[in-house]
Amino acid sequence: MQIQFTQEEESIFNIVAKQAALLNTPAFAVGGFVRDKILNRPTKDIDIVCIGDGLALATAFANQFSPRPPVSLFKTFGTAQVKLDSIEIEFVGARKESYARESRKPSVSPGTIEDDQNRRDFTVNALAISLIENDFGKVIDPFGGLEDLTNKILRTPLAPEKTFDDDPLRMMRAIRFATQLNFEITAETFTAIQKMADRISIVSQERITDELQKIMQTALPSKGWYLLKEAGLLKHIFPVLLQLEGAETLDGIGHKDNFSHTLQVLDNVAATSEDLWLRWAALLHDIAKPKTKKFETGFGWTFHGHEVVGARMVPKIFTQLKLPLNEKMKMVQKLVALHLRPISLTKETVTDSAIRRLLFDAGDDIDNLMLLCAADITSKNKIKVKRYLQGFDFVKERLVEVEQKDSIRNWQPPITGEMIMDLFAIEPSKQVGIIKDAIREAILDGVIPNDYEAAYGFMLKEAEKLGLFPIIK
Repeated sequence: MQIQFTQEEESIFNIVAKQAALLNTPAFAVGGFVRDKILNRPTKDIDIVCIGDGLALATAFANQFSPRPPVSLFKTFGTAQVKLDSIEIEFVGARKESYARESRKPSVSPGTIEDDQNRRDFTVNALAISLIENDFGKVIDPFGGLEDLTNKILRTPLAPEKTFDDDPLRMMRAIRFATQLNFEITAETFTAIQKMADRISIVSQERITDELQKIMQTALPSKGWYLLKEAGLLKHIFPVLLQLEGAETLDGIGHKDNFSHTLQVLDNVAATSEDLWLRWAALLHDIAKPKTKKFETGFGWTFHGHEVVGARMVPKIFTQLKLPLNEKMKMVQKLVALHLRPISLTKETVTDSAIRRLLFDAGDDIDNLMLLCAADITSKNKIKVKRYLQGFDFVKERLVEVEQKDSIRNWQPPITGEMIMDLFAIEPSKQVGIIKDAIREAILDGVIPNDYEAAYGFMLKEAEKLGLFPIIK
């Protein structure tokens, strides 16, 4: 078959082919690049396998450009990377691999292109394109990968038990590719994953989380999470999420399955935003429901405070998954803590004070919070959903009105702690906090307007209650 390359890709391959011929080092484009070109998916990098010294070929390739692009040589692994403006090319010598069972780090020795294809994880990733002059552009497909691409299936080139035993991370990759490409994993391959799921324990958390991040960035991330559950991997890599599964009934009153609800919310968010961390907030928004679940006679199931408990769980979950403990984590934590607030406002008369407090607490994350809360409406009752969404639209209108009037988002009180200490000649103390809190609450409650003059006058009155009076300098 003929694969259409971009002008840049064709130029790259011509240079690689020429330098490979000069070095007597046959070269091939392999793996994900070939797969994605056939599927007409965007490609950002190219993997080149050569029969010989990949580092020498990378250096010779880079030397053909002026200015010479950066070349990274990884001699321990026998790989090299060349970064051009819009594409990254990795060079490696063809190799054979063998594994010790307690490690996913292989013993490597030089090999042929056939050896290199044998060690690939899936048939659709074992495709190669020849860059040798006499069969330039020929697709080399020893395992029927082209047919599998057509049929949208994932299977391993060798026996799946052998493939997954050698490198258990491939089980995660199977689920990630099935989710990314919307492919199906063959029954034989999936059964092997189920049998060998506990082997994931030898894989580092960083590598597992990297696959989870890629699943989260897909168009329908729920597919990946359901597959992780069905494969038996989820109980090993993220058991707290699995605790959401199940619906319980007492006295004829049941609650919904919070696992499937959570994944529906995640998909709803994914349909409206590519923000990875908003998607994590969706996945974790109800994470504390199992901890807070109670049955109250005459009322039914309750999950009181699950948003507060859930917010406290977020840093621990991020630590366990080796996700960044930075502003992204804090944003997820904030959204989990606040995810009930906008919905509760649809059920009551919305006061300016309630809107101000929501704007103040959410800050720059208010838009993400509103997306999350809209996604959280998953009832099968269409009339109920419509009513909620209408109330939600009203809350959004009120947010705009109050923000335009009071400028509360990311608001800082007009009176600072330093000003209080300077005016009353006091050291940092509880009194300073009392006065600051009183000013903030007065503005949020609409007792005084959000301006310096009003806040200054209010401060003097609050200070007087504490026996403080301004020092005249």
